[in-house]
Amino acid sequence: MSAASVERPHDERPLIAEANRLMDRLPGYRVEIIGGQILVTPPPDGPHARALTKLMRLFLAAGLDDGETEVLQGIALWLPTDTEDYAIPDLAIVDSDFDDHLIENNCYDPVCFRLVLEVTSSNWKTDLKTKAASYADAKVPVYVIVDRKHQRLHVLTDPAGDDYATHRIHSPGQLITLPDSIGAEVTLDVAEILQAGDVRT
Repeated sequence: MSAASVERPHDERPLIAEANRLMDRLPGYRVEIIGGQILVTPPPDGPHARALTKLMRLFLAAGLDDGETEVLQGIALWLPTDTEDYAIPDLAIVDSDFDDHLIENNCYDPVCFRLVLEVTSSNWKTDLKTKAASYADAKVPVYVIVDRKHQRLHVLTDPAGDDYATHRIHSPGQLITLPDSIGAEVTLDVAEILQAGDVRT
């Protein structure tokens, strides 16, 4: 990938220290710093995990976990939006040499991320707006959102500043082929993914 590296000063980081304390006190919660603010998200529900598993299987079947890329859950990336900002997407496709891009605090340079994916929960506005701007700023080429709230799937590509130049919204009944820049051809059945993420009554 050809994005510029993120450089960080190595002075004291009070927000990161507080975020790490919160992670210790709240096992299972996701703690991120975006826009200089600490965001704390409760553990996801079962359907959230089911949707991620279905997506992971598709990426693995396409061969994205062998060779040039790896498919990982919960890997953090530094964001250029503030000195301590980082996000933890639900799922990511990263270059296989991502270990060489560790910055600090278990966070990696966004230069090694080909795709990030979020499955919405109660914090759906964060995934649709705040994270979209942050991932675009970080020049992550592809951002996929499984929007369980509105029963749609978003594919954002072509990062430009703090936005994506291309934002396509897909509904059940549609098939989506993700950009081949992720490393393989992957087609998603929108209805199947959204059904996996539905809370079963």
